[in-house]
Amino acid sequence: MAVEAPPKTGLEKWKDGIRAATKSEKWNSWDNEIQTAVSEYNHHLLSETGCFFLDWRLIKAILWVESGANNPEWQIKPMRIGVVGDPGLTSFLSGKEGGELIIPPMWEGRLTIASARSIPAHNIRAGIGYLLMRMANFKYRSVLDTDSAIYEVTVKAGDSLEKISRARGSTVEVLKNLNPMASILRPGQILRYQKASIKRFITGWRHASPTTVANYYNGDGDSDYVEKLQFVLDSIRSPKEGEFCGQ
Repeated sequence: MAVEAPPKTGLEKWKDGIRAATKSEKWNSWDNEIQTAVSEYNHHLLSETGCFFLDWRLIKAILWVESGANNPEWQIKPMRIGVVGDPGLTSFLSGKEGGELIIPPMWEGRLTIASARSIPAHNIRAGIGYLLMRMANFKYRSVLDTDSAIYEVTVKAGDSLEKISRARGSTVEVLKNLNPMASILRPGQILRYQKASIKRFITGWRHASPTTVANYYNGDGDSDYVEKLQFVLDSIRSPKEGEFCGQ
């Protein structure tokens, strides 16, 4: 007597759908837009960090996992960034978490929360940008302003290097460099300073793999996300999972 095969799991049914998708042209409808967007980010970030490459097929695979051509979001928000309950879009465009260093200059002011929620090409760029922001390693540095003049300030009771730097538009690092003997402040002491500020820089990139994309990009806690993303990458025969230089 023939033994009935066990019913397929939800993941197995999903994989069957992906196998069918590879034969359907509608699942490739965003390829040109993805390639253009990735090229914009690659060009910008190569000039910013000196060594950068993102494989556009990684983004294609993310779209297939996030929505897919049979999902209504495919024609509106294919990367699903900006859907209800998703903080990623605001996080990327807030300018408070490093997104301002990621976004190509040509998209500054054009890519907005409203446009990313209504224009697919903008949604794709917002999704890529958020992914890259989460994959970037940042560091803060003291940067001198264009004003190269050296000023002086008289220490008052209760002053500290932190307090003086905030009040004078400088940084603790600059005050220490210009006043190496000022480890202990005394009222009446004269300190030299230059105008400076603390700025964020990109120092490198996390390795872009299905696991890191799941950990840093996927916000809905799909326990099968890593397996799904790897399956799509294998299905579309991408030679690279996506990589960032300087790993």
